[in-house]
Amino acid sequence: MTGQDISEAGDNLQVVAEARRWLRTPYLHQASCRGAGCDCLGLIRGIWRALFEAEPETPPPYSMDWSEPQGEERLWQAALTHLVAKPLAQAALGDVLLFRMRAGAVAKHLGVQSRLSEACVTKPGFSSGSGSKPVSSQEDNWGPGFIHAYYGHGVVESALTAPWQRRLVARFSFPQEQI
Repeated sequence: MTGQDISEAGDNLQVVAEARRWLRTPYLHQASCRGAGCDCLGLIRGIWRALFEAEPETPPPYSMDWSEPQGEERLWQAALTHLVAKPLAQAALGDVLLFRMRAGAVAKHLGVQSRLSEACVTKPGFSSGSGSKPVSSQEDNWGPGFIHAYYGHGVVESALTAPWQRRLVARFSFPQEQI
């Protein structure tokens, strides 16, 4: 890794566009196959493959509780190894977000920043015959959002509401290039 992040607006939009291609993929623990199934790590792995062709490493088998019994931040450590850490306050489209789902638990949920503000967005799931329906901030104030694979729901785009923001513990960008 070079330690540089993807900083070009077009590259960030490429990350978001790829994440959106995964919408409605069913949730399947340890999987990473667009349309067939993935978990939150599998979504990030699939985006990585679209950007760089090959994954940096094959993750070992993992349980749904990750390393919670041991109290080890394995997912956070892997993100630090392969992604570029950013300050939480420097939000950008395409950032990889790491969440701690409960106080005192290890961080074990990932997503991709897909919206930053109330600007005009494309609301997934609305078809007008030619794709998604654009929704302006006057019609539906979505605000910041992220795409993630969520148990029981599959890959969805969610509002980055105050409860989600409280769980956010780290922010990363994809590396600009690989060594």
